[in-house]
Amino acid sequence: MNGQATDAGTGRDAILRAARRAFAFRPYAEVTLRGIAAEAGVSASLIVKHFGTKEALFNTIADFGPAAGLLFAAPLDTLGRHLVVTLVRARREQQGDPLLRVVFSLGNDDERTLLRERFAEQITGRLAALLTGRDRTLRAELIAGQLLGLGATLSLHKTGAGATATTERLADLYAPGLQRLITGT
Repeated sequence: MNGQATDAGTGRDAILRAARRAFAFRPYAEVTLRGIAAEAGVSASLIVKHFGTKEALFNTIADFGPAAGLLFAAPLDTLGRHLVVTLVRARREQQGDPLLRVVFSLGNDDERTLLRERFAEQITGRLAALLTGRDRTLRAELIAGQLLGLGATLSLHKTGAGATATTERLADLYAPGLQRLITGT
């Protein structure tokens, strides 16, 4: 999920989920508003009403800023736990990972490059600016990788132990490693 507030009952959430999948797995030129609408169970005109154009919809999907705002809304001394709790809650409550779409952007298309660049700027770069001490950029990259790994693991094992573990238990296990990277110790 990109972290933006959505309007319940309007189909906006379903449109965003369908668009994330479409843009992550297919080249931009092959993605159509009709295809996204069909997957979302809405009309193409509803997509136009909410987003205007395919380009505007893509730009909404490629914006990690709202997710960064949620993820980084904690003091550094508790940020590791906050990152895990926020990521897991977003996945469970909004049925989508706020970051994982960047993993599927590893192709060479300009749109996929834009996703990676925005992730680097809005997630990794913003996190590096928050950190103190040595190797801030390296630590930010490692933290981003850990968060992507957590999201990928929870996606891979949808019915596994992580699916039944409480958010707090996942944070108890995962956050200490993140916190060490945050503090640089």
